[in-house]
Amino acid sequence: MDSSVLLKYVFLIPLLLFVDYLLMILFGCATWFLGCGNDFYCGTYCLVGKIVLGTTAVLIIFLIFTDIKSVLKKL
Repeated sequence: MDSSVLLKYVFLIPLLLFVDYLLMILFGCATWFLGCGNDFYCGTYCLVGKIVLGTTAVLIIFLIFTDIKSVLKKL
């Protein structure tokens, strides 16, 4: 396995997940300061979280499949 691919999986994917975590914390704190109630956190906040994590999952899958494709081309 190529070392750049290994570094991508060791550092980039956890970094993406950490950034998602920070974004959701900042979004939650901002909405709390703006006075959003419990209905917001059970509805809209969860929807935003699903969209953010879904987008990250699609990006990670795209990264994995492009690496698989490049490895298969070398064979």
